[in-house]
Amino acid sequence: MADLQSGIMVNTRFNGSRKKRVPASKVCCAVFISILLMTTSLLAGPQKPAQTSAGENKSSQKPNAPPSGSVAASRAFAPAPFREKVVREGIEIDFSLEFLHPPERPSPKLREGDDVVFRFRVTDAATGTPLRGAYPAAWMDLHPEGEKSTPETCRKKVQNFIGGSIFSKAELDLNAYYVVTLNADATLSVVDPLFGFGGSKLLAFITLQSYGYDWALTEDQTRLFVSMPEASRVAVIETASWKVSANLDAGPRPARLALQPDEHYLWVTNDDSEAPGVTVLTTASLEVAARIPTGRGRHEIAFSDDSQLAFITNSEEGTLSVIDIRELKKIKDIETGKNPVSIAFSPAARSVYVAHEGDGQIVALDASRQRIVARIKAEPGLAQIRFAPGRRIGFAVNPEKDLIHVIDAPTNRIVQTGELGDGPDQVAFTDKLAYVRHRGSEIVLMISLDEIGVEGRPVQVVDFPGGESPPGKMTRPTPADGIVRAPGADAVLIANPTDKAVYFYKEGMAAPMGNFSNYNREARAVMVVDRSLKARSSPGVYETVARLRRPGIYDVVFFLDTPRLAHCFEVKVDADAALAQERRATQQVKIRPLIASRTIQAGKNARLQFQLTDPNTSAPQTGLDDVNILIYMPPGWHKRYRAEAMSEGVYRIDFVPPQPGVYYVYVECQSLGLTFNNPQYLVLEATAEKKAEK
Repeated sequence: MADLQSGIMVNTRFNGSRKKRVPASKVCCAVFISILLMTTSLLAGPQKPAQTSAGENKSSQKPNAPPSGSVAASRAFAPAPFREKVVREGIEIDFSLEFLHPPERPSPKLREGDDVVFRFRVTDAATGTPLRGAYPAAWMDLHPEGEKSTPETCRKKVQNFIGGSIFSKAELDLNAYYVVTLNADATLSVVDPLFGFGGSKLLAFITLQSYGYDWALTEDQTRLFVSMPEASRVAVIETASWKVSANLDAGPRPARLALQPDEHYLWVTNDDSEAPGVTVLTTASLEVAARIPTGRGRHEIAFSDDSQLAFITNSEEGTLSVIDIRELKKIKDIETGKNPVSIAFSPAARSVYVAHEGDGQIVALDASRQRIVARIKAEPGLAQIRFAPGRRIGFAVNPEKDLIHVIDAPTNRIVQTGELGDGPDQVAFTDKLAYVRHRGSEIVLMISLDEIGVEGRPVQVVDFPGGESPPGKMTRPTPADGIVRAPGADAVLIANPTDKAVYFYKEGMAAPMGNFSNYNREARAVMVVDRSLKARSSPGVYETVARLRRPGIYDVVFFLDTPRLAHCFEVKVDADAALAQERRATQQVKIRPLIASRTIQAGKNARLQFQLTDPNTSAPQTGLDDVNILIYMPPGWHKRYRAEAMSEGVYRIDFVPPQPGVYYVYVECQSLGLTFNNPQYLVLEATAEKKAEK
C-alpha cells in the first residue's frame, strides 16, 4: 500500500498471510501516552490563526429551533448565575455559567453538586464577529486560602496545566475526554486517560440493572442511554455526574438503540418473539411516544437524514418496515431478502442499504420513494454494512467467507472485494482510514479511504495488533462499536474483551502506543465522551458541561493560543448542606497554613507551618511523626521534607527556594490517610526581590 503514513511497516496483500508483531501491551508506558493524548487534545486542528467572519451565525436549522449540536438542543436553562465579559488582545470573551437543569431551590447562586454549562462567546472586540476555528482550553482551579489572582499567576497556571503535572492538576479539566466501556457484567467503566503519571484513572463504575447490550450518546454528550434486555429497561446516564438518573420502560427485550438525526426521539428495538417492534421515547421528557409493531426477529435501525423516515429490519420475516416519524405510524413492509442483519443510510445516494446474511444480497432502497432500486449480489454470510462519512463508498463485511466488499453508492455496484481472513465483523473510520476488526484474530486491518473505490483494484491493507486476544472470545456479544476514533488526533481506541483493556493506536505507528486497564472487567465495546470545549451551538461559541465538585473561590482559566491570551474569571461556588455533612464525615484531616505571606524571597529561608485538625471537632492532631512536606516547582524540581512536630497540632519546615518561581506545597500523613494528591495544597511565589504586599 503506497504511502499510507510515512514510517509505517506496509503489508500489501490480497489473499496474503498476516505478519505478527510485538504484543501491544509491551509497547510503551502510560506516562508517554497520557502526555501524547493531552497534547493532541489541546493542539488539534488547523495550524493557522483562528479567523473572524461576519455573517457566520446562519444555520440550516428550522427557525427558532436550537442547533442540533448544542447543549441547548434538549435542555431549558435557568437564567445564568454567572456572566462576565473581558477584552484581551483585541478579543472579547463573554463567559457565562448556566444550569444544565433548573435547580429546585429559590437561590440562583452556584452551589457544589450543580451540573452547569461553561460557555465562552469569543468575538472580535472591534467588529463583534465570531472567532472561527479557534481551539481554546479552559480549567477550573480552586484558590488556596488567601491567594490573590493576578495576570502573572493566571499565565503560570496555564503553563502548569498544559504541562500535565500531577502536582498542578486543576479541580476541573474542561479539555478532557473520557473512555467508557460496556462490560460483560452489569457495569460500565469510566476512565480518564489523560490523568497523567502512572496511567489512567478510574472515575466511576456505573452499575446497571442487568448487562448492557447496546448504547447511544446524545450529540451534546450529556446523556447516555444503555439497553438492558434482561431487565426490559433502558438506563439513562447523566455524564456530568456519571449517575443513572432513570430506568425507562422500553418494552420487552430492548436491544438496539438509535437517536434519529435531530435527536427528538430515541428508538429502541424490541427483539421479543411475542411483541416484536420498536419503542419510541421522547428525549426531552423521557416518555414513551409510541410502540410500533413491525415483524419478527432481530431488528436494525436507520433513518433518512431529514428525520422524516425510520427503517426497521425484521430478520425472521425478511422485510423492512418503513415508519413515518411525524405520524409515528408504519407506512409499509417491503420484502427485501433472507435474514436482513445490517442497514445503513447513504447521503450520497439518498438510499438505504440492507445487508442479508441468508442470501448474500445487498438491497438498495430509494429513501424518498420507499422503492427498491437495486439488488447487489454478494455471498451468504454478510454482516455489518457501513458508509465512510462524507464519501460515496461503503463497506460490507462477511465473517463467514472472510470477505470485505467495497460498494459504490451512486452506481449501486460492488467495485472491489478483498479476502481478509479470521472473520471480519466490524468497520470503523477516521478521516483517512477504515479499520476492520476480526472475530478470530487480535489483528486490526487498515484500508486507505483515498485508495479505495477503483473497480478491479486489489484491496490493499496494513495491519497492527489490537491487543493479544481475539475479540470474538467475548462472553456476551454486542453490536456496539469495538473500535472508535479518539478525539483530537488521527487515532483510535480498541476494546479488547479478553485482555480486559482498551488500546490506543495512532496512525503512522506499527503497533498501539499503549493501553488503559479496564480494572479486570471484560470490555466488550468502547465509547468516547468528549468534554473539550467545542463550537457546539454556533460559530465562536465554545461550550462544555461539568459538575461543580466542591465549594470555594475558583479561577476559571481561559487560554487561547492564537492570538495568544489567558484570563482568569473568579467564580464563587457555595456549599451544599447535605454534601458538606457527607464531606465532614469522610474527610480525614483539615490543613491550615500558618504563614504571614504567600510571597517569599528566592535564596532566603522561609519557615512554613501547618496546623492539622479534626474536620468535625476542630481538635488539633498532635504527636504525629509521619507528616511529610513535598515542594514542587514546574516543570520538574521537587524536594521532600520531614516536618517537625510543634504544639497544638502545628508542624513546620524551613525551606529555601532555589530560584524565583511558583512553588506548590503538599502535605502527607499516612497515619491519617492523607496523601500528597489531596486537594489542600499551598501555592507560594518566590521573587528575586522581596514584595511588601501581604
